Amino acid sequence: MFGLFKKRQKTGVSKGGSTMYEYKTTDKVIGTESLAGGNEIHLEAISAHIEKHIGKVDFVFHELISALVHIDVHIVYPTPARNFYTLVTSGMSDRPMNIPSPEVKDWEYGEVMLCLPPEWKIDEEALKDEKNYWPIRMLKFIARFPHEYNSWVSFGHTIPNGNPPNPLADNVGFCGVLLDVPVTTGKEFPLLQLEDKRILFYALIPLFEDEMNFKLQEGNDALLELFDQHSVTELINVNRRSVVGQSTGRRR
Repeated sequence: MFGLFKKRQKTGVSKGGSTMYEYKTTDKVIGTESLAGGNEIHLEAISAHIEKHIGKVDFVFHELISALVHIDVHIVYPTPARNFYTLVTSGMSDRPMNIPSPEVKDWEYGEVMLCLPPEWKIDEEALKDEKNYWPIRMLKFIARFPHEYNSWVSFGHTIPNGNPPNPLADNVGFCGVLLDVPVTTGKEFPLLQLEDKRILFYALIPLFEDEMNFKLQEGNDALLELFDQHSVTELINVNRRSVVGQSTGRRR
């Protein structure tokens, strides 16, 4: 899932206004000088932010060996008020992303999140199975992506799983991901203002290939409108169908 890349090359702008890049595969080996430990101050601030706006962090999926940034995944278990798992990274924001211009200086630091239904198997034994683990793998890949490839991610960006896109796991048809504003949280959660940085939290929504193509052709707003019509959010539903072709009409 999500093959390794080497360098980014701009390939053009889509009909829908999206800037497109191609990432080449690599055999680069990351040396010990690039190994990373977590920033305890930022980790505690992110954990406190999660607990303030979402709920008690019940478990943290720790990395044992980390390259460039140390990515942990904080897990909030389902409750009567929020009957689903919420998973949020920390460590992505330990380093700034390579933003394209000074105009987006406030977008240098980010973390990513998603939600899983309450029946998802998330114990240690179950996560040995890729059909249960792939959302965590997706979180960790996107969190490390801008640092490994000297790039950046932000709202409205889509990242395919390879070229051509491959399924994220054997049991799902999703083959890419969209970064969006979280909708399962309160309005204050997506921004954490610290003394030395401003961290934005991006929701990850797995996409079908035709949804990625639709976004490239029609634009991000058109895709989000279809998501609104069909209640697609960062709460993953592995049984959902593509929203493309299901619309009863959309505004322009």
